[in-house]
Amino acid sequence: MKRVVVGLSGGVDSSVTAYLLQEQGYEVIGLFMKNWHDDSVTISDECPWLEDSNDAMIVAEKLGIPFQTVDLSEQYKERIVDYMFDEYEKGRTPNPDVLCNREIKFDVFMDIALSLGADYVATGHYCRKEEEIIDGKPVYKLLAGKDGNKDQSYFLCQLSQEQLSKALFPIGELTKPEVREIAKEADLITAEKKDSQGLCFIGKVRLPDFLQQKLQPKEGVIVQVPSSFEAYNKPLPRFENKQAELTYKSKKFEYLVSDGKVVGKHQGAHYFTKGQRKGLAVGGTKEPLFVIETDVDENVIFTGEGKDHKGLYRNVLFVSNEELHWVREDLALQTDEIMEVEARIRYRQPLEKATLYKVENGLFVEFENPQSAIQEGQFVAWYRKEELLGSGVIS
Repeated sequence: MKRVVVGLSGGVDSSVTAYLLQEQGYEVIGLFMKNWHDDSVTISDECPWLEDSNDAMIVAEKLGIPFQTVDLSEQYKERIVDYMFDEYEKGRTPNPDVLCNREIKFDVFMDIALSLGADYVATGHYCRKEEEIIDGKPVYKLLAGKDGNKDQSYFLCQLSQEQLSKALFPIGELTKPEVREIAKEADLITAEKKDSQGLCFIGKVRLPDFLQQKLQPKEGVIVQVPSSFEAYNKPLPRFENKQAELTYKSKKFEYLVSDGKVVGKHQGAHYFTKGQRKGLAVGGTKEPLFVIETDVDENVIFTGEGKDHKGLYRNVLFVSNEELHWVREDLALQTDEIMEVEARIRYRQPLEKATLYKVENGLFVEFENPQSAIQEGQFVAWYRKEELLGSGVIS
């Protein structure tokens, strides 16, 4: 009998995951991960993890499976929180959920599970895994979840073959309503529970409040850049080759305060991210202002009016070799190779047609259509049909 450790989060998805595995004849153990101790940054007095670990325990009792809580807050602080502060300080925007899966759930947590004699680790992610024998070796594929609204394959875009070989995603074939229905029929306490929001660890936290603990506020100016800014409208130079063209197009626009007009003040450029609309508190424009660039060295935020502002759009991005990851190692591109894919630069974004170009020091992703708010530090993930092939950090 195969043993599976399920990460029970106290939500409906992981509850149903445990239930289904038990129905399929696995020996199931439930573990709740506690990733956060510092209650000084949660917004409300509710302590979400206490309530969640209680729910997880009640579900485990109902299913009659062993249950324990593991405290991973030290590793969490080191690998996720410190990294986040570091990235924001550099003016990049990290994705803690992707990292949490790579570094915590499928690494630290997986090690604990394997030390308990588990054959697999299971989570309540909406994605699927398939196995194919290629050249005599098993190759694991990460596929999108059946529920188009809930597909979470993007959050797992950094997993390796090794991690996938031990992972199970039992609800990947189901839709959210079906999952709730199963929970109801199995009489699980979490059947009607609302989905958790916010960062995967801190419960209900306002990001600026969280960042303010480490990154000191400092006042700077908000500059509005007009659509007539010359760099938007200058003709493209002639390129010697494709790589020169991609290099040129992947560069972001550079702005000076003198390129626009000062329209307000802010409390720290590192609290803002490209494409952001809320929190600027600048009125008087017909359409809302969007952040088109932040300069953390000079502490300036550059904005543009309206969501179609030219400063928001680019169609080429670059991933350096150090931050390039192939889930399908057997399909990894060699220098000068090209691949047609579909890609996304954020969770829930519809997949867009793109071409990958492998060069010596990294990989260019060229989208057919310009993409809004390509943000350094975020992950780009590429797919063929339903399969996620690889990903990388936008540099």
